[in-house]
Amino acid sequence: MRPRAAHWVALGFGSGLSPSAPGTVGTLWAWVAWLVFAPWLGGVGQACLILGALAIGPWACGRTARALGSEDHGGIVWDEIVAFWIVLAVVPPLLSWQLAGFVLFRFFDIVKPPPIRWADRRIKGGVGIMLDDLMAAFGTLLVLAGWRAWT
Repeated sequence: MRPRAAHWVALGFGSGLSPSAPGTVGTLWAWVAWLVFAPWLGGVGQACLILGALAIGPWACGRTARALGSEDHGGIVWDEIVAFWIVLAVVPPLLSWQLAGFVLFRFFDIVKPPPIRWADRRIKGGVGIMLDDLMAAFGTLLVLAGWRAWT
């Protein structure tokens, strides 16, 4: 695979090249990047970052998947990164909430309960790669909102 910007993005700036648990490593990279950059961006900047990342995601992930000869190669972690940024943008900026978001997001991404599993199996290409992780982020936020309402 020749070096290309799409591959660099899709592979999470190298975090997806981890020999074990690349999705988890990519999510951890997303968390660290968020902690470093989000305070300087403010709400509008964070929204622009997420929207821009969402816009390039299907292109970068789809192109890299084709180059790797895989529908959704494990090293492609841009989907985890963007989805987890959405979680971090919504939850309170407290370590406890972020940690709960991390654990829940990884659970939803790994287990893929319905309807995430349905989307993962049926929707292909760059959009499909992104979609199941966005659904995992939504599931994470739904559980956290329920927890917050209940307590």
